[in-house]
Amino acid sequence: MAAIPPRQKVVVVGAGPVGSLAALYAASRGDDVEVYELRGDLRDPATVPLNFTKSINLALSERGITSMKHSDRPDLIDNVLRDTIPMYGRMIHGRDRGQLWEAAQAYDVHGRAINAVDRGTLNNALLDELEKTPNVKLFFNHKLTGADFRTNKAWFERRIPGETPQANSQGVAGRVPEIEVSFDYLIGADGAHSASRFHMMKFARVDYQQEYIDTLWCEFRIPPSSDGGFRISPNHLHIWPGREFMFIAIPSADKSFTCTLFAPSAAYTSLENSPQELHAFFDLRFPGVCPELIDPEALSEQFAVNPHLPLISIKCKPHHFSSSVVVLGDAAHAVLPFYGQGLNAGLEDVRVLFEQLDKHGVYDSSSRAASIYTRNLKCQAAFQAYTDQRCADTHAINDLSKQNYLEMRWGVKSPLYKLRKSVEESVDRHLPFLGWKTQYARISFSNQRYSDVVRAVQSQSQALGLGLSAALAAGFGATAVLMWKHPRCFSPVWLIRYSLRHLASVWFRIYRSLAYE
Repeated sequence: MAAIPPRQKVVVVGAGPVGSLAALYAASRGDDVEVYELRGDLRDPATVPLNFTKSINLALSERGITSMKHSDRPDLIDNVLRDTIPMYGRMIHGRDRGQLWEAAQAYDVHGRAINAVDRGTLNNALLDELEKTPNVKLFFNHKLTGADFRTNKAWFERRIPGETPQANSQGVAGRVPEIEVSFDYLIGADGAHSASRFHMMKFARVDYQQEYIDTLWCEFRIPPSSDGGFRISPNHLHIWPGREFMFIAIPSADKSFTCTLFAPSAAYTSLENSPQELHAFFDLRFPGVCPELIDPEALSEQFAVNPHLPLISIKCKPHHFSSSVVVLGDAAHAVLPFYGQGLNAGLEDVRVLFEQLDKHGVYDSSSRAASIYTRNLKCQAAFQAYTDQRCADTHAINDLSKQNYLEMRWGVKSPLYKLRKSVEESVDRHLPFLGWKTQYARISFSNQRYSDVVRAVQSQSQALGLGLSAALAAGFGATAVLMWKHPRCFSPVWLIRYSLRHLASVWFRIYRSLAYE
């Protein structure tokens, strides 16, 4: 009788939300899990984020919630959702004829919301669950320095926080000594500048694309009001659109708003060289922010102190090598933040990965009784299925996120955008059996594959185009019949006069109603 192979050992690199959730999934299936994190304990307020900014708020929507529910930890999802703030739509801000205005745009005709969640609250809840799981070990201040994915070994430098590199160094030539760790497979969830992906690319033929868009971002804060409440509506994502520029505000549990300025790098350079122009810039581009919501001194201080950071998008394929390593989250597909799907796509990676591992029998009883070789074959097939599915989907959300930046910074004010949104939502509300939904609803309020969303929206666009063409054709046909029956009424002079007196006024009223709804 063949010996039953030992329990799998899974190494997770990265203790952020994606890596922590992946560790919970693996631990719940009986694996021995070790989590290695470059930074110190993320629950410690003194731990400095890798990008040196708090980046406090995240948008948690259906995909992320579903993935956490599948971890079979009911306390986890309850603890996370308890401290979220639902955002039911966008609140667009502007100024017209000297008067400030705001206009709400609901995300969903059925009243569903996305959730503003504190990054620390989410990460702490996940780490707390891991810490009380007996088959999980957490290792902070460990840097992945090498990996051999043929022999399934990785090497980490262990750094003692608070000590200089010289004090940490005990090895040859001043290097920090490394520890060697073996594993059955490794999950890389260590962010856009992933060491796991870097070492995986030495073994797999990875097609890799990295792009920095010509936009930088800086974080600001709208404090609570003097009575301790929110200064503006807490149940909206607030947007000040401005063609090349955008300022957004997301609510926080302490009644403040975490804000982000997105602008071309040239604009940042200009403001850095002429900081005295900052207030005039905000007054022109984002009316109502300063001094109404942020004190001028605080605005200047935050712009000077908070880093001005780039925005990166990454695509790669495959997301794995053999049965040894698989990358998830930003390590596999860093996306721009304009659809609020970076976190949600990463958490969905975890669910899809372990669904494939379950589907291919890696964790069923027969695999536990089979040889390690057989188990590895099943694992390799599962990783390949994960790559095939997620590459198509994550490339799709990467492209959609880029497109949504244009919509957020200007399209939300466009009459054409509002008209299309109104038509699509009306069909969804009154004819639900057609399955017609806006692109945003499909992305944020369902678990439909991103690539399927793209195809569905393209089909809807074609249907809208055909409907408009049919309506125009019917209009021209009716006009032709009337001209044939009543030729005097449709003389050229009459048509010109009618067009000038009536059609122009009708379109002007439509434009006004859409622009200021």
